Amino acid sequence: MADKLVMMLLNTTPDRPHECGAPFFQAAAAAAMDIEVEIYFAGKAASLLKKGVAEKLYPSDGGDKSIYSFMQDAAELGVKFYACGGALTGHGIGMEDLIPECAGAAGGAAYMSRVMDDDWKVLSY
Repeated sequence: MADKLVMMLLNTTPDRPHECGAPFFQAAAAAAMDIEVEIYFAGKAASLLKKGVAEKLYPSDGGDKSIYSFMQDAAELGVKFYACGGALTGHGIGMEDLIPECAGAAGGAAYMSRVMDDDWKVLSY
């Protein structure tokens, strides 16, 4: 069984909060299985890493657990979050604006090195 998972969030955006919970829930499940997990945030999905954004989003109407709570669960299990530097710039987000769970910025080359490595499985949202 593979023990490394890389995930790309591109279409999972704050505009569609009902779709935002699953990637973090699945990342947390994988991490709980001792799988190394990295999530790359590109395009508008990078705004989920901005302080205050995910805290106001809920995956279901009337839900009591925010998207940020799901992100925190995943991070506590060791999931690493990486922001696309170009996406941050494009959306006017500085590194100082990011949630503490973000491990830093990493671009296309970092993500592609994971995708092309046979030791990593890939999911995209």
